[in-house]
Amino acid sequence: MAAAIEAMKEAFALLSARRAIIPPRHFMDIPSREGTVLLMPSYVPQLKKSALKLVTIFKENTEKGLPLIQALVMLMDATDGRHLALMEGSYLTALRTGAASGAATDLLARNDSRIAAVYGTGAQSETQIEAICAVRPIEEIMVFGRSREKSETFARKMSERFEINIHAANAPEDVSRADVVCAATTSELPVFSDSNLKAGVHINGVGSYRPDWQEVPAETVIRAKVVIDEWESCWAEAGDLIIPVERGLIKRSHVHCELGEIVNGTKRGRESDEEITFFKSVGNAVQDLAAATKVLAAAEAQGLGTMLSL
Repeated sequence: MAAAIEAMKEAFALLSARRAIIPPRHFMDIPSREGTVLLMPSYVPQLKKSALKLVTIFKENTEKGLPLIQALVMLMDATDGRHLALMEGSYLTALRTGAASGAATDLLARNDSRIAAVYGTGAQSETQIEAICAVRPIEEIMVFGRSREKSETFARKMSERFEINIHAANAPEDVSRADVVCAATTSELPVFSDSNLKAGVHINGVGSYRPDWQEVPAETVIRAKVVIDEWESCWAEAGDLIIPVERGLIKRSHVHCELGEIVNGTKRGRESDEEITFFKSVGNAVQDLAAATKVLAAAEAQGLGTMLSL
Protein backbone atom coordinates (compact mmCIF):
# COMPACT_ATOMS: atom_id res chain seq x y z
CA MET A 1 0.00 0.00 0.00
CA ALA A 2 2.84 2.42 0.77
CA ALA A 3 4.17 1.91 -2.77
CA ALA A 4 0.68 2.33 -4.22
CA ILE A 5 0.20 5.62 -2.35
CA GLU A 6 3.44 7.01 -3.77
CA ALA A 7 2.39 5.82 -7.25
CA MET A 8 -0.90 7.71 -6.88
CA LYS A 9 0.90 10.89 -5.83
CA GLU A 10 3.06 10.62 -8.95
CA ALA A 11 0.01 9.92 -11.11
CA PHE A 12 -1.98 12.87 -9.78
CA ALA A 13 1.05 15.12 -10.17
CA LEU A 14 1.29 14.16 -13.85
CA LEU A 15 -2.45 14.64 -14.27
CA SER A 16 -2.43 18.16 -12.79
CA ALA A 17 0.64 19.07 -14.84
CA ARG A 18 -1.39 18.04 -17.92
CA ARG A 19 1.12 15.34 -18.77
CA ALA A 20 -1.51 12.62 -19.08
CA ILE A 21 -4.16 12.11 -21.75
CA ILE A 22 -7.38 10.90 -20.15
CA PRO A 23 -10.47 10.89 -22.41
CA PRO A 24 -13.85 11.01 -20.64
CA ARG A 25 -14.92 7.55 -19.55
CA HIS A 26 -17.83 5.98 -21.37
CA PHE A 27 -20.90 4.82 -19.42
CA MET A 28 -23.41 2.23 -20.53
CA ASP A 29 -26.32 1.53 -18.18
CA ILE A 30 -28.14 -1.79 -17.84
CA PRO A 31 -31.23 -0.52 -15.99
CA SER A 32 -32.99 -3.89 -15.68
CA ARG A 33 -30.16 -5.12 -13.42
CA GLU A 34 -29.11 -1.82 -11.82
CA GLY A 35 -25.86 -2.27 -13.68
CA THR A 36 -23.29 -0.01 -15.28
CA VAL A 37 -20.48 -0.76 -17.72
CA LEU A 38 -17.57 1.69 -17.87
CA LEU A 39 -14.71 2.00 -20.37
CA MET A 40 -11.69 3.99 -19.16
CA PRO A 41 -8.74 4.68 -21.53
CA SER A 42 -5.52 6.48 -20.56
CA TYR A 43 -2.11 7.43 -21.91
CA VAL A 44 0.92 8.85 -20.08
CA PRO A 45 3.76 9.79 -22.45
CA GLN A 46 6.31 9.91 -19.62
CA LEU A 47 5.60 6.28 -18.75
CA LYS A 48 5.39 5.24 -22.43
CA LYS A 49 2.29 3.27 -21.52
CA SER A 50 -1.39 3.32 -22.35
CA ALA A 51 -4.15 1.37 -20.64
CA LEU A 52 -7.79 0.45 -20.99
CA LYS A 53 -9.99 -0.61 -18.08
CA LEU A 54 -13.36 -2.32 -18.46
CA VAL A 55 -15.48 -2.09 -15.31
CA THR A 56 -18.89 -3.48 -14.43
CA ILE A 57 -20.84 -2.34 -11.36
CA PHE A 58 -24.03 -4.26 -10.56
CA LYS A 59 -25.79 -3.18 -7.36
CA GLU A 60 -27.74 -6.45 -7.01
CA ASN A 61 -24.51 -8.46 -6.80
CA THR A 62 -24.03 -7.79 -3.09
CA GLU A 63 -27.25 -9.71 -2.38
CA LYS A 64 -26.04 -12.58 -4.59
CA GLY A 65 -22.68 -12.97 -2.92
CA LEU A 66 -20.93 -11.60 -6.01
CA PRO A 67 -18.49 -8.67 -6.20
CA LEU A 68 -20.13 -5.28 -6.66
CA ILE A 69 -17.26 -4.15 -8.90
CA GLN A 70 -15.60 -6.40 -11.49
CA ALA A 71 -12.90 -5.22 -13.87
CA LEU A 72 -10.17 -6.05 -16.36
CA VAL A 73 -7.17 -3.85 -17.15
CA MET A 74 -5.14 -4.06 -20.36
CA LEU A 75 -1.72 -2.41 -20.36
CA MET A 76 -0.06 -1.49 -23.65
CA ASP A 77 3.30 -0.20 -24.87
CA ALA A 78 2.62 3.31 -26.16
CA THR A 79 5.61 3.25 -28.52
CA ASP A 80 4.44 0.38 -30.70
CA GLY A 81 0.98 -0.66 -29.46
CA ARG A 82 2.02 -4.06 -28.10
CA HIS A 83 -0.29 -5.56 -25.50
CA LEU A 84 1.89 -6.05 -22.44
CA ALA A 85 -0.46 -7.44 -19.82
CA LEU A 86 -4.06 -8.32 -18.99
CA MET A 87 -4.85 -7.96 -15.29
CA GLU A 88 -7.75 -8.70 -12.99
CA GLY A 89 -8.93 -5.18 -12.27
CA SER A 90 -11.30 -5.46 -9.30
CA TYR A 91 -8.54 -5.59 -6.71
CA LEU A 92 -6.44 -3.15 -8.72
CA THR A 93 -9.38 -0.70 -8.62
CA ALA A 94 -9.78 -1.12 -4.87
CA LEU A 95 -6.03 -0.78 -4.36
CA ARG A 96 -5.64 2.41 -6.37
CA THR A 97 -8.82 3.93 -4.90
CA GLY A 98 -7.61 3.24 -1.38
CA ALA A 99 -4.16 4.55 -2.27
CA ALA A 100 -5.69 7.79 -3.60
CA SER A 101 -7.40 8.30 -0.24
CA GLY A 102 -4.11 7.44 1.46
CA ALA A 103 -2.37 10.14 -0.57
CA ALA A 104 -5.11 12.67 0.22
CA THR A 105 -5.09 11.75 3.91
CA ASP A 106 -1.31 12.10 4.01
CA LEU A 107 -1.53 15.56 2.44
CA LEU A 108 -4.66 16.88 4.16
CA ALA A 109 -5.45 15.14 7.46
CA ARG A 110 -4.17 16.39 10.80
CA ASN A 111 -0.93 14.69 11.81
CA ASP A 112 -2.44 13.64 15.15
CA SER A 113 -5.41 11.80 13.59
CA ARG A 114 -6.12 8.69 15.65
CA ILE A 115 -9.80 7.79 15.11
CA ALA A 116 -11.47 7.00 11.78
CA ALA A 117 -14.97 6.27 10.52
CA VAL A 118 -15.54 4.13 7.42
CA TYR A 119 -18.84 3.98 5.55
CA GLY A 120 -19.25 0.78 3.55
CA THR A 121 -18.22 -2.84 4.07
CA GLY A 122 -16.97 -3.88 0.65
CA ALA A 123 -13.55 -4.29 -0.97
CA GLN A 124 -13.23 -0.53 -1.39
CA SER A 125 -13.61 -0.04 2.36
CA GLU A 126 -10.88 -2.60 3.05
CA THR A 127 -8.29 -0.63 1.12
CA GLN A 128 -9.53 2.65 2.59
CA ILE A 129 -8.62 1.25 6.01
CA GLU A 130 -5.29 -0.10 4.79
CA ALA A 131 -4.40 3.24 3.22
CA ILE A 132 -5.27 5.58 6.09
CA CYS A 133 -3.46 3.28 8.52
CA ALA A 134 -0.38 3.52 6.29
CA VAL A 135 -0.16 7.31 6.65
CA ARG A 136 -1.59 8.09 10.10
CA PRO A 137 -1.29 6.37 13.52
CA ILE A 138 -4.90 5.18 13.54
CA GLU A 139 -5.90 3.45 16.79
CA GLU A 140 -9.67 3.02 16.36
CA ILE A 141 -12.01 2.66 13.39
CA MET A 142 -15.81 2.78 13.49
CA VAL A 143 -17.64 0.91 10.72
CA PHE A 144 -20.96 2.13 9.33
CA GLY A 145 -22.59 -0.49 7.09
CA ARG A 146 -26.07 -1.06 5.69
CA SER A 147 -26.86 -3.44 8.55
CA ARG A 148 -25.50 -4.14 12.02
CA GLU A 149 -24.66 -7.69 10.97
CA LYS A 150 -22.59 -6.60 7.97
CA SER A 151 -20.82 -3.95 10.01
CA GLU A 152 -19.88 -6.41 12.76
CA THR A 153 -18.71 -9.10 10.33
CA PHE A 154 -16.58 -6.61 8.41
CA ALA A 155 -15.20 -5.09 11.62
CA ARG A 156 -14.12 -8.50 12.95
CA LYS A 157 -12.38 -9.33 9.68
CA MET A 158 -10.55 -6.01 9.55
CA SER A 159 -9.69 -6.05 13.24
CA GLU A 160 -7.95 -9.40 12.87
CA ARG A 161 -6.06 -8.19 9.82
CA PHE A 162 -4.83 -4.88 11.20
CA GLU A 163 -4.74 -5.71 14.93
CA ILE A 164 -6.33 -2.43 16.00
CA ASN A 165 -9.70 -1.60 17.54
CA ILE A 166 -12.15 -1.83 14.61
CA HIS A 167 -15.81 -2.12 15.59
CA ALA A 168 -19.33 -1.48 14.35
CA ALA A 169 -20.63 1.98 15.15
CA ASN A 170 -23.40 2.15 17.71
CA ALA A 171 -25.17 5.27 16.46
CA PRO A 172 -24.97 7.80 13.62
CA GLU A 173 -23.62 10.36 16.07
CA ASP A 174 -20.49 8.25 16.64
CA VAL A 175 -18.89 9.88 13.60
CA SER A 176 -18.42 12.99 15.75
CA ARG A 177 -15.35 11.30 17.26
CA ALA A 178 -13.64 10.70 13.91
CA ASP A 179 -10.53 12.56 12.74
CA VAL A 180 -10.73 10.88 9.32
CA VAL A 181 -13.92 9.83 7.52
CA CYS A 182 -13.95 7.54 4.47
CA ALA A 183 -17.13 7.15 2.44
CA ALA A 184 -16.92 4.23 0.01
CA THR A 185 -20.53 3.39 -0.81
CA THR A 186 -22.86 3.56 -3.80
CA SER A 187 -25.37 5.56 -1.79
CA GLU A 188 -27.48 8.11 -3.63
CA LEU A 189 -28.06 10.10 -0.43
CA PRO A 190 -25.65 11.48 2.21
CA VAL A 191 -24.41 8.80 4.58
CA PHE A 192 -23.78 11.10 7.55
CA SER A 193 -25.06 14.37 8.98
CA ASP A 194 -22.91 17.47 8.76
CA SER A 195 -23.86 18.46 12.30
CA ASN A 196 -22.15 15.34 13.63
CA LEU A 197 -18.69 16.19 12.27
CA LYS A 198 -15.93 17.50 14.51
CA ALA A 199 -13.75 20.49 13.67
CA GLY A 200 -10.60 19.58 11.76
CA VAL A 201 -11.94 16.33 10.29
CA HIS A 202 -10.66 15.09 6.94
CA ILE A 203 -13.11 13.34 4.60
CA ASN A 204 -12.42 11.03 1.68
CA GLY A 205 -15.43 10.63 -0.61
CA VAL A 206 -14.74 7.91 -3.18
CA GLY A 207 -17.99 5.97 -3.60
CA SER A 208 -20.52 8.10 -5.51
CA TYR A 209 -19.52 8.56 -9.14
CA ARG A 210 -22.76 9.74 -10.74
CA PRO A 211 -24.04 13.35 -10.95
CA ASP A 212 -27.21 12.46 -9.06
CA TRP A 213 -25.49 10.50 -6.26
CA GLN A 214 -24.42 12.23 -3.06
CA GLU A 215 -22.54 10.55 -0.21
CA VAL A 216 -21.44 13.77 1.50
CA PRO A 217 -24.02 16.37 2.58
CA ALA A 218 -24.03 19.76 0.88
CA GLU A 219 -23.64 21.49 4.26
CA THR A 220 -20.26 19.77 4.67
CA VAL A 221 -19.14 20.67 1.16
CA ILE A 222 -20.04 24.33 1.77
CA ARG A 223 -17.75 24.67 4.79
CA ALA A 224 -14.94 22.37 3.68
CA LYS A 225 -11.74 22.95 1.76
CA VAL A 226 -12.54 20.81 -1.29
CA VAL A 227 -9.78 19.00 -3.17
CA ILE A 228 -10.58 16.84 -6.20
CA ASP A 229 -8.82 14.22 -8.29
CA GLU A 230 -9.44 15.85 -11.68
CA TRP A 231 -11.44 18.88 -12.74
CA GLU A 232 -13.36 17.70 -15.81
CA SER A 233 -14.37 14.29 -14.49
CA CYS A 234 -15.59 15.68 -11.17
CA TRP A 235 -17.78 18.29 -12.84
CA ALA A 236 -19.20 15.58 -15.08
CA GLU A 237 -19.77 12.89 -12.43
CA ALA A 238 -19.36 14.05 -8.81
CA GLY A 239 -22.85 14.52 -7.43
CA ASP A 240 -21.33 15.58 -4.11
CA LEU A 241 -20.25 18.78 -5.90
CA ILE A 242 -22.68 19.03 -8.80
CA ILE A 243 -25.81 18.94 -6.61
CA PRO A 244 -24.74 21.86 -4.34
CA VAL A 245 -23.79 23.89 -7.46
CA GLU A 246 -27.15 23.21 -9.11
CA ARG A 247 -28.91 24.29 -5.91
CA GLY A 248 -26.96 27.55 -5.89
CA LEU A 249 -25.22 26.69 -2.62
CA ILE A 250 -21.67 26.92 -4.00
CA LYS A 251 -19.93 27.95 -7.20
CA ARG A 252 -17.38 25.85 -9.06
CA SER A 253 -14.71 28.21 -7.76
CA HIS A 254 -15.39 26.79 -4.28
CA VAL A 255 -13.15 23.84 -5.21
CA HIS A 256 -9.68 24.63 -3.86
CA CYS A 257 -7.59 22.56 -6.27
CA GLU A 258 -6.73 19.15 -7.68
CA LEU A 259 -4.76 16.82 -5.41
CA GLY A 260 -1.89 16.80 -7.90
CA GLU A 261 -1.47 20.56 -7.44
CA ILE A 262 -0.71 19.99 -3.76
CA VAL A 263 1.73 17.22 -4.68
CA ASN A 264 3.39 19.58 -7.17
CA GLY A 265 3.60 22.35 -4.57
CA THR A 266 1.53 24.86 -6.55
CA LYS A 267 -1.34 24.82 -4.03
CA ARG A 268 -1.44 24.53 -0.25
CA GLY A 269 -3.16 21.76 1.66
CA ARG A 270 -4.40 21.99 5.25
CA GLU A 271 -3.75 25.39 6.82
CA SER A 272 -5.18 24.95 10.33
CA ASP A 273 -6.15 22.21 12.77
CA GLU A 274 -9.78 23.42 12.75
CA GLU A 275 -10.17 23.33 8.97
CA ILE A 276 -12.43 20.64 7.47
CA THR A 277 -10.90 19.09 4.35
CA PHE A 278 -12.76 17.02 1.77
CA PHE A 279 -11.11 14.96 -0.97
CA LYS A 280 -13.63 14.06 -3.66
CA SER A 281 -12.64 11.41 -6.18
CA VAL A 282 -14.72 9.77 -8.89
CA GLY A 283 -11.71 7.71 -9.98
CA ASN A 284 -9.42 8.46 -12.88
CA ALA A 285 -7.90 6.19 -15.50
CA VAL A 286 -4.42 7.58 -14.81
CA GLN A 287 -4.60 5.77 -11.46
CA ASP A 288 -5.17 2.45 -13.20
CA LEU A 289 -2.32 3.03 -15.62
CA ALA A 290 0.09 4.00 -12.83
CA ALA A 291 -0.88 1.05 -10.65
CA ALA A 292 -0.80 -1.45 -13.54
CA THR A 293 2.66 -0.23 -14.57
CA LYS A 294 3.97 -0.87 -11.06
CA VAL A 295 2.30 -4.28 -10.91
CA LEU A 296 3.76 -5.35 -14.25
CA ALA A 297 7.27 -4.28 -13.21
CA ALA A 298 6.97 -6.20 -9.94
CA ALA A 299 5.59 -9.30 -11.70
CA GLU A 300 8.43 -9.27 -14.24
CA ALA A 301 11.01 -8.86 -11.48
CA GLN A 302 9.57 -11.83 -9.55
CA GLY A 303 8.89 -14.03 -12.56
CA LEU A 304 5.14 -14.02 -11.94
CA GLY A 305 2.28 -14.18 -14.41
CA THR A 306 1.21 -16.40 -17.28
CA MET A 307 2.42 -15.84 -20.84
CA LEU A 308 -0.48 -15.68 -23.30
CA SER A 309 -0.42 -16.13 -27.04
CA LEU A 310 -3.32 -14.25 -28.60
